[in-house]
Amino acid sequence: MQSLSSVASSARASATLAIDSQFKKMRADGIDVVGFGAGEPDFNTPDHITQAAIRALMDGKTKYTAASGLAELKQAVCYRMKEDLGLDYTAENVCIASGAKHNVFLALQALINVGDEIILPAPYWVSYIEMIRLAGGYPVVIKTTEETGFKMTVEQFKESITHRTKCLILNNPSNPTGMLYSEAELREIAEICVKHNIYVIADEIYYTLVYDDKPFTSFASLGEEIKNLTVLINGVSKSYAMTGWRIGYSLANKEITGVMSRYVSHSTGAPATFAQWGAVEALTGPQDAVYEMKAAFEQRRNYLVERMNQIEGVSCLMPEGAFYVMMNLKDLMGKQLYGVTVDGADTFAELFLQHGLVCVVPGTSFAAPQYVRWSYATSMENIKAGLDRLEKFLKEGK
Repeated sequence: MQSLSSVASSARASATLAIDSQFKKMRADGIDVVGFGAGEPDFNTPDHITQAAIRALMDGKTKYTAASGLAELKQAVCYRMKEDLGLDYTAENVCIASGAKHNVFLALQALINVGDEIILPAPYWVSYIEMIRLAGGYPVVIKTTEETGFKMTVEQFKESITHRTKCLILNNPSNPTGMLYSEAELREIAEICVKHNIYVIADEIYYTLVYDDKPFTSFASLGEEIKNLTVLINGVSKSYAMTGWRIGYSLANKEITGVMSRYVSHSTGAPATFAQWGAVEALTGPQDAVYEMKAAFEQRRNYLVERMNQIEGVSCLMPEGAFYVMMNLKDLMGKQLYGVTVDGADTFAELFLQHGLVCVVPGTSFAAPQYVRWSYATSMENIKAGLDRLEKFLKEGK
């Protein structure tokens, strides 16, 4: 057999999906394990959205749409972006794809030539770095710390720019840290991008999940110059509990959108037509469920953070958005649990799953090897059980 693609073969599997698969298998095997790995709301898709998709099926709306998406959905995207973020786009700026993840992939394929450098603040979502490599780009990772709220500083950004810099990926609010950039911080970053003609892939999939009444500023709202350099990534998965529907969208200038649309026309084509009609209803229909889910997530976050910071040996920052907490393991590093030396997140997560029956995601794949990620997109009952088990796990493992 001839060799396979070296580029494709170098891609590593998604750690978050692998962890979630392991959790589901253990549950299926009857093991009493509590999972905090999944990055998806535990709520059902709101009924009015599901009913809209059912009506589409019953009305025979099952044929192909344009490769870049249903015209009505593109209009709905523009409507929601205007209503929520004050952004003015038209349908020709929109590309619909099979989830926001797919839109990030398409954006990188549209923007990147082999050897281009893409600046990526860490901790980062696991798929970004693999997508950069698959596009032939070179990731320039900026390491952030708790001291800066897991946000890159302007100085770090400036120092990372070279003549090969093509793009910045900015996830705000962030997966995995839940951090949120302020408008002032974003403006400084935008000014640098305009000065150096740097594209920005602004992944704002968690924009509706910002807590403590803090304002959210879309990167594309900071002026026409930066808007022209921005590929805005969003979708219906997190805000409307529609992860399995696989509907994401991007907004960018006509040239970038045209390239992304042609690329998708030769790969997947558009997502399922009835799912697109469901997304139309999500974006244009009642938004009550969005706020109800946000309130539930905020309540869970508050309990999880307060309780976690009371447990000896671990700590965490208060996230400002999304639905994740990064638990700091620094006080456990080099110590023994259950006869094993904790040398990083992978070891801790394996021990916690084996002895504590709790599934969390090691921060290794996020470029945060001394942290594990907890998702609070799960019930308060599970959160309480998970923290009870953490406390017991740490006490009994000494």
